[in-house]
Amino acid sequence: MNQNLFALLQSRFPADRAAPCFQLPDGSAVSYRELEDGAGRLSALLMARGVGPGDRVLVQAPKSTAMVMLYLACLKRGAIFTPLNTAYTPAEIDYFVRDAEPALIVTDATALLTEAAGLEPDTAIFYASASDVASIIYTSGTTGRSKGAMLSHGNLAANALALHEAWGFRNDDVLLHALPIFHVHGLFVALHCILLSGGAMVWLDRYEDKSVLEGLKASTVMMGVPTFYTRLLDNPGFTREAAAHMRLFICGSAPLLESTFQAFEDRTGQRILERYGMSEAVIITTNPLNGKRVAGSVGYPLPGVELRIGGGEATGVIQIRGPSVFAEYWRMPEKTAEEFTADGFFITGDVGRQDADGRVWISGRAKDLIISGGYNVYPKEIELVLDELEGVTESAVIGAAHRDFGEAVIAVIAGAGDEAAVIATAREKLAAFKVPKRVFFVDDLPRNAMGKVQKNLLRERFGDAFSS
Repeated sequence: MNQNLFALLQSRFPADRAAPCFQLPDGSAVSYRELEDGAGRLSALLMARGVGPGDRVLVQAPKSTAMVMLYLACLKRGAIFTPLNTAYTPAEIDYFVRDAEPALIVTDATALLTEAAGLEPDTAIFYASASDVASIIYTSGTTGRSKGAMLSHGNLAANALALHEAWGFRNDDVLLHALPIFHVHGLFVALHCILLSGGAMVWLDRYEDKSVLEGLKASTVMMGVPTFYTRLLDNPGFTREAAAHMRLFICGSAPLLESTFQAFEDRTGQRILERYGMSEAVIITTNPLNGKRVAGSVGYPLPGVELRIGGGEATGVIQIRGPSVFAEYWRMPEKTAEEFTADGFFITGDVGRQDADGRVWISGRAKDLIISGGYNVYPKEIELVLDELEGVTESAVIGAAHRDFGEAVIAVIAGAGDEAAVIATAREKLAAFKVPKRVFFVDDLPRNAMGKVQKNLLRERFGDAFSS
């Protein structure tokens, strides 16, 4: 049996290929027939360009329906789709070009589709095994050298099928898609769920309040990052009535504040479904579609995912194993060996715990752990306290070198306030070793393209706070 992911997706396309796949802001639509033909023509162009199975196609291009067609064309050909953040500079791109050694570099997928317009669609589908690599996703690279996670056809298919069932996707669903598609969230999680259902997408280039509020009128499901939901809540046009017909709001890629979770429920009467994933495994856990969604928890492991806490302690580094977990990093055998246990579990680097009911709670990244005076300090615990303070939009807690304690706690707060008052309030709610020794106020916390706070930049900026 052909394990090519495209074959699976195509088998779920609606029988009537005239059905819309993409609904565009100008009122036009792209049908499943146009999607299929576009992918076929681009596959023919790849063949003409000499791109074959196993070759890398490096893509740094604006979000477009043509880019989706190119992704499907790469699957059909057995080529390895390698998307890059559109914000990367030429110097950064040089690294990826040297590392991936692509057979083709694409900076404008729409122009490539125009070039392929006169070609006969290629109907062949490369006969892939489950272990054949479908895509290389480079990690965000917030610290150190970016690593290429090699995701196979089997990895992506297993995750897509599990999510499609877990989130109850139907053929009448319309997904509001305002995410970038150079990352697993917008590319794999969102696209695969809707293509497997044969449903449609409201297709937006980016998040903008006006277009999202308009798009919600025609949608049933929305996927977003926490920033999407905080911006919606800041807009008086986002009312209970505006969300009343939506069946599901999903959030991921960065932690969702409990205050945002509660404010969203107060406004709409609906609870956001938070999930947890990463480039190396796509989605790992999810809150239930039917059942209690708990603020602060990322829910239960997906069917087929084995999850355990390393170190034998209640809280520790999360380790995972299962059919959606990647097998290795591109050309980094030593790094691969470091990040897998002897019995095949991937060491995620995320610190968390699993309660008696099986729910997973994330404390933060292992590299963000602070050891102050011999005590382990988990930033998330402190951030949850600080985020509830008046005037605090969001906080980030880091450690900095300290002569007496080894490391001491620093809080960086987006918002305004008084350092002494923040520290005094924290003392009322936290053990002394967890209380920030210094508090700094900034307009905004630095983030990467997926909305994750870049604590390495904060450490660079405030790391010498105790040096004098």
